Amino acid sequence: MSVFPRLFTFCRFVMVKLTPNWYLKLSQLFIALMIMNTLQIFEGFWWEETFAVATSTLLLAVAVDWLMPQRLKLMRIIVQSLLALLATIRFAELKKVTLVQEQDQSNWTFFFERLWGYAEQLHPFIWISGALLLLYILFVQWVTTRPRLFGFISVNILVLTIADSFTPIWLWDEVALIVFLSLIWLVANHLHRLERNHPSSWRELIEYPLQLLLPIVVVLSVLMTAGILMPGISPIIQDPYTMWKESKGETVNVFLGDKSVASPVDVSSSESSSGYGRDDSSLGGGFDFDYSPVMNITTSHRSYWRGETKTVYSGAGWSIDDSELDHITTVGKDKELPLVQSRELAETMKVEQQVRMVRNDIYPVLFSAYPVTSVHWIDDPDASALPKSLQWAVDEQELIWSDRPLKRFPQIYSVTSEVTILNEEGLRKTEAAFTDEAENKKYLQLPSDLPGRVRALAETVTAEAVDDYDKAKLIETYLRTNYQYTNKPDKSKLSDDSTDFVDQFLFELKEGYCDYFSTAMAVLSRSVGLPARWVKGFSPGVLPASEYVPSAGGIPSEADLNPDGAGTYTVRNSDAHSWVEIYFDGYGWIPFEPTAGFTFPYSMPEVKEEALPTPTLDVSKDTVQEEVPVSKGINLSAILWSTISVLVVLGIGYVMIRFTRIRLWRRPYSGNDRIVWETEKLLRLCRRKGYERQEHETLREAIQRWSPSHKRLQSLLREVLDEFEHAKYSTVQATSVDTDRFILKIKAVKEEL
Repeated sequence: MSVFPRLFTFCRFVMVKLTPNWYLKLSQLFIALMIMNTLQIFEGFWWEETFAVATSTLLLAVAVDWLMPQRLKLMRIIVQSLLALLATIRFAELKKVTLVQEQDQSNWTFFFERLWGYAEQLHPFIWISGALLLLYILFVQWVTTRPRLFGFISVNILVLTIADSFTPIWLWDEVALIVFLSLIWLVANHLHRLERNHPSSWRELIEYPLQLLLPIVVVLSVLMTAGILMPGISPIIQDPYTMWKESKGETVNVFLGDKSVASPVDVSSSESSSGYGRDDSSLGGGFDFDYSPVMNITTSHRSYWRGETKTVYSGAGWSIDDSELDHITTVGKDKELPLVQSRELAETMKVEQQVRMVRNDIYPVLFSAYPVTSVHWIDDPDASALPKSLQWAVDEQELIWSDRPLKRFPQIYSVTSEVTILNEEGLRKTEAAFTDEAENKKYLQLPSDLPGRVRALAETVTAEAVDDYDKAKLIETYLRTNYQYTNKPDKSKLSDDSTDFVDQFLFELKEGYCDYFSTAMAVLSRSVGLPARWVKGFSPGVLPASEYVPSAGGIPSEADLNPDGAGTYTVRNSDAHSWVEIYFDGYGWIPFEPTAGFTFPYSMPEVKEEALPTPTLDVSKDTVQEEVPVSKGINLSAILWSTISVLVVLGIGYVMIRFTRIRLWRRPYSGNDRIVWETEKLLRLCRRKGYERQEHETLREAIQRWSPSHKRLQSLLREVLDEFEHAKYSTVQATSVDTDRFILKIKAVKEEL
């Protein structure tokens, strides 16, 4: 028997078996597939476990609808709900609940408490699973006519296209899949109408299934092939929103650059936007800068805002060792956090920080200057305790969450860090090594297949170093000066000879962004025996432009006094960054910045100026007085020297006045001074907004006159006024917490104005 008769027989068997309710079963499958496809808009926001729960719930619901009789509607829903619950339990990675049964506690109460401990871990997976199951059931009952079919398809395409246009997510493939499924579904709908309206014709068609299916397959294949092979071109007609913005002389904020133009050079295998990465196991590719803000950090000193550390280098990226999170302890409010690494030789400086999140993204750690020594409060300054899920990873010195995934990231928190003051002279006298050999081995790990030329380069670069610190500085300087920073490295330079990420960067690409530079330094450092780890977080961010403008009178702003120090920094997605830490005995982990164009804001020791020796007059020699001839007329030389002398005197006078003023400004200010200063800044803003204070008016009278035009601010302005008067006229000093709260109120007023 030839192939074609066998294929004909098989197709006919399939068509006959699918004939009862075949269109309904196909519709159920397409509804589930389209919902799953549309869920890709949550890429980067959902964990992999969430996608696994969603996919399993929908596919199991389709399987139940296919296998159980259609008349048992209620029974099908019950079975689908149970299977959705089992899928949620399977992928939620429940942790064992251990409770101690009290003597007066009944067995049933103990059982239900333990059961509730497991049920709590299903949040939020169970709600997502239930919502998707409900959507699936409703759409199956609703999409019964052709207009509703078009409506369901249109909604899916509209959601994907909007998300693709206005977010950093690429969804072209998902839109194409929706279109492909829609074409098949519409063909099936047409055949279903034929079966219903012309049953005799339908029976004749299924007798010859190849003649029915072959034209459909050919047409769809030609359409999809043409779409895949179609060259990418720029859009000929702009969308209405872009045309409207450009007609006003404004530019449209694009997250990912021009998606429609095909680049002549393959600069990246995957385009994305800048931000804090979730998966570091495979580094590389390119990105576009996303300047949207992530958080605002009010700090007493400029710093890098450290997130996570990774220790295991695979040749493609970084991951954590399974044993890294073994040493974990709870975090108490205002309690000092333990640091296992000794810093007995180092000088330290305390850095106070208050972090306010702008986005609702969820991160696995709290960001701060390194290392954190205490957490004051999270979300509520008056709360007596911190969230139970907050824990301290002692070895990594990170504030992590025990809840995975985290339900909600805090919107505001306050911490204190104790950063190491950079002492290069002292670092040159010690070694970069742990006293524990196991720790050394952990932070010297390198893949066995690391190309030999990487190790050879590390030896060459550090050949002239006389100590470990100089080795690290030579590697850092070599990378900063010999490699170029770019957010879109040209991957067409890569050959097939090497697959190691660092080897490709050092010898082929020779350009990249922070992940390239930092990973290269970590690997090169480990190659010459320096224990190193890879760190990621955010660079300092930027101060508001208003903080760079000197204040007119009153107390000067801290940004004027020290532009690289205290202030409120806006940290954006484009500030996401990675760097390197190397361990030095007696000093702990010291950060290094190998990325070209970046500078780590080290805390430096104070420079003590030595007094100049007092000049002495040698009286043993006779002074010879020479007779100066008296010249007549204008002495140009005397005029010139007189002018220079006057300018020098004026310059010295200006420097002395400036120095005196700065010393006056740098004196410590109390909380009351800060409150008065912030209020004066608010008044200057009000004046710019048109709220003038008359000469005869007190501040209270002026605020009472402004309040009717801003009813929502009446209570807040009265609170500001009360605290200002208390700070200005009372002898009771405001605490740092009172000052922080007052600054938040001032910011709220500014936002409303």
